[in-house]
Amino acid sequence: MKAASLGLVFFPAFDWAITPTHPEREERLLYTRDQIVEEGLLDLPAIREYRPQLAGLADIERVHIGVPNIESLITDAHLLSAGGAIAAAQAVMRREVTNAFALVRPPGHHAMRVVHGTRGFCTINIEAVMVEYLRRHYGVQRIAIVDTDVHHGDGTQDIFYHDPDTLFISFHQDGRTLYPGTGAMSELGSPGAFCSTVNIPLPPGTTDAGLHEVLDRLVLPMLEDFRPDMIINSAGQDNHYSDPLANMAVTAQGYARLAEKLKADIAVLEGGYSIEDALPYVNTGIILAMAGLDYSRVIEPDHARCPRQSAATTNYIAKLVAEWQDIWQGRDRLRREAVAKAGDWWQQRRNIYYDDSGIQERQTETVRLCPRCHGYQLIDTQAQGYPFGMKSAFAAIIPRNSCPACRAQARDAVHKARQEGRHDCCFIQDKQEDRLEQL
Repeated sequence: MKAASLGLVFFPAFDWAITPTHPEREERLLYTRDQIVEEGLLDLPAIREYRPQLAGLADIERVHIGVPNIESLITDAHLLSAGGAIAAAQAVMRREVTNAFALVRPPGHHAMRVVHGTRGFCTINIEAVMVEYLRRHYGVQRIAIVDTDVHHGDGTQDIFYHDPDTLFISFHQDGRTLYPGTGAMSELGSPGAFCSTVNIPLPPGTTDAGLHEVLDRLVLPMLEDFRPDMIINSAGQDNHYSDPLANMAVTAQGYARLAEKLKADIAVLEGGYSIEDALPYVNTGIILAMAGLDYSRVIEPDHARCPRQSAATTNYIAKLVAEWQDIWQGRDRLRREAVAKAGDWWQQRRNIYYDDSGIQERQTETVRLCPRCHGYQLIDTQAQGYPFGMKSAFAAIIPRNSCPACRAQARDAVHKARQEGRHDCCFIQDKQEDRLEQL
């Protein structure tokens, strides 16, 4: 059978919502579904629809460490959302389609490596689960993730912060003005993966012009330099001028042109909460662009109310782009300097708030910088919140190419923590053996 241009996967999660009136609810996808059916897009030979599948717990545990376990924190909707992204990836890897768009929920880009509950509407990281599935089952190694959600993809950043084979690029509304408050330019990755994290915090009021200035002068050249095997788009749509949770001014045309230029192999839906005024138009534009079809007539009825970009915002973005160009050109030197400065170990301490679950986490992450391999990471985490009170865990993450010495040291650290008895749970997440072990 001849390959179609675009594969589509829909999963609206009828039985999952934070509350019945929450912005993250099933209508986000139902209006889009109605729009593309009305336009006859599913009848086009360039577009093929796929059913979501159920991801396995092993797929989730390849990425996440749930405390006390991931099963107690998720529902079947989460497994189907992740499985929908996996189904999209499989269609691309089997060359049944050129690219794919997973329109699934619940979303995931705020879910970090360690999971105590739900934050930013996310419990598991859909794109990260899909990326690690691709690596395990298809041998794909060098991957770029471009997060176009208006909120910083702090969970995706956390998961890949130490991985030089993953280029994570997030352009988002400046964290000083919007949840989750992160995503500054100074967050560049740990020393061994320095400059593999690229945060581009944009000022409120950024329009199509500002977005494409960043895309054309910064993001696309970075992708060309990095030469990924695959490009993943975390396709958040809450930069739209009508979105109730943010302050940007991007249109459906702006999003469609972004999709056309980015040429992502797989796009996965993230945020976007203007359910009637934006999502049907934005998603239709993206679908047409990814399928190589004409999207020029996809225009919102109230398009005229989209504000114009101020001169101050234009100047700010130009300076931001120039500053990042300097950093990117010097990335190899900066990485060497960061490794030399850190020595054998790098550490960060963080307070992480789970806004949907009312949980406050304190976390210390320690990274072994090994000259022979990617080292390993140790995580000491303690969380407090209703109804469990306090819970704690200690975990080691052993990367795919960790040397024998690092593997042994990581395991020894967890066994020592278990013997000391200070933590409720102890874990070893072994990427090479593809196993999460709880001691």
